[in-house]
Amino acid sequence: MMSKYFALIPAAGSGSRMENNLPKQYLPIAGRPMIYHALKALCHFPKIASVFVVLAPHDSEWLKHDWSEFSDKLIMLNCGGTTRSMSILNGLKAASEKLLIGDNDWVLVHDAARPCLSETLLEKIVDELTNDAVGGLLAVPLADTLKRSNVSSRVERTESRKDLWQAQTPQMFRYKLLVDALSRPSSMTMTDDASAIEGLGLHPKLVLSDTRNLKITYPQDIVLAELILRTQLGGDGECS
Repeated sequence: MMSKYFALIPAAGSGSRMENNLPKQYLPIAGRPMIYHALKALCHFPKIASVFVVLAPHDSEWLKHDWSEFSDKLIMLNCGGTTRSMSILNGLKAASEKLLIGDNDWVLVHDAARPCLSETLLEKIVDELTNDAVGGLLAVPLADTLKRSNVSSRVERTESRKDLWQAQTPQMFRYKLLVDALSRPSSMTMTDDASAIEGLGLHPKLVLSDTRNLKITYPQDIVLAELILRTQLGGDGECS
């Protein structure tokens, strides 16, 4: 039996560095909540069977928006945890109760705060990892010089960037492997799924991405994301 593809977006965080009371995933970008753009990319990708979004248990913002265009694929789960890893693990377990997900089915975990994911990158990661024994992630080689600071915010030393990559999402792993990796107590504080897989002694594959698949971390990132989205749409109006 051929493996299926599912996607999961953990969206239970607050995004404190955005200097806004509204949870980051709902901040407007190009006329839509930030998370809309990630959902659109995943829900419109034909190879993905269903997309799960994991929200905080008391999320009051989700129902203020219209998600009906994704109704054939989108499944909302109010089981977010206190950490990213906990939200993903809770979501994976809840997803298996909603749908028949096999141990060898693939799960693409994507950040709500990466609104510029393209169909080209989705095709690339699926094509490169479908027959991989471990799975992997989108990433880009580091291009900037790295400086290590001291307690006074002065340069302590320059770090080599040789063989260093910046991790992105989606990160794509088999369902059971990902659940097993995230179930280890040491995984609860990890900031990405690949780290949890590495904790099992495995080596995820790095799939070359590009810098346009940026993560929104600071307020100024929104301006750049809007420019990228409008370029992808071939226009300068509101995303539809």
